[in-house]
Amino acid sequence: MPATVSFEVTSPHGPQNVTLSYARVGSGEPLLLLHGIGHHRQAWDPVVDILATEREVIAVDLPGFGASPALPDGLAHDLPTMNAALGALCEALRLDRPHVAGNSLGGLLALELGREKLVRSVTALSPAGFWTEAERRYAFGVLLGMRRIAERLPLPMVERLSRSAAGRVALTSTIYARPARRSPEAVVAETLALAHAEGFFETLRAGRAVQFTDTVPGVPVTVAWGNRDRLLLPRQGIRAKRTIPHARLVRLPGCGHVPMNDDPALVARVILDGSRPRASESGRAPLGAAVLQGGNA
Repeated sequence: MPATVSFEVTSPHGPQNVTLSYARVGSGEPLLLLHGIGHHRQAWDPVVDILATEREVIAVDLPGFGASPALPDGLAHDLPTMNAALGALCEALRLDRPHVAGNSLGGLLALELGREKLVRSVTALSPAGFWTEAERRYAFGVLLGMRRIAERLPLPMVERLSRSAAGRVALTSTIYARPARRSPEAVVAETLALAHAEGFFETLRAGRAVQFTDTVPGVPVTVAWGNRDRLLLPRQGIRAKRTIPHARLVRLPGCGHVPMNDDPALVARVILDGSRPRASESGRAPLGAAVLQGGNA
């Protein structure tokens, strides 16, 4: 069942109260799930039940997305603030260095948590921050276009489009390689989530200066990229591997930018393998995936 938690985060104006919405299910070592910009925690629904067989899964609506309100005045939607907020969230929920998996923006945040040694392992699915400037401008332009369309589409039209495979393709093919698989209800909900995300523009503005250039020492890292990602191009995964040499780089065949819906079993396997100690030691790919060790950026 969804719940909310409130905690304090320090700002230049003093402590500020932050409230986040989350859902918690399963048992085992904790696993924190972080979604991408404009999305919500339900992006993880296709894999949650699989993950919950081995992990206590905590799927979070990031500040200003889904059911979580935007950060209060005085707190920026930038990486230092998000690190502080997610660290405080873990303290509030009594999560002792959870595993973390993130997609897109969530993948970047997961890597930042790993760099700060706040988590046990990191699995980043098409993480932001490994782009060239031209690739960043392209991705941000696509995201802005998606937001404008979501804002302008009347709800009855969204509902009508979502009822057909062709309509789901029209609404979501930018982020899914297999958009017809998404349920009509999920397409309507995520279109509304994008249209009403309070933190969208502040987060996008903060992302203009983002470039992940650090290693993540002492933490097992898996970076996975769909080979049909149309938003953050797969060659960015090679840059991620060069930036984080000890990371396991995994290709996700037939998957787009948000791969959880395109191949739930494969994505869940990648995440679970990434959170097991032997995965970082053996470098073996999960069934159906391929580990990449090099290539051209």
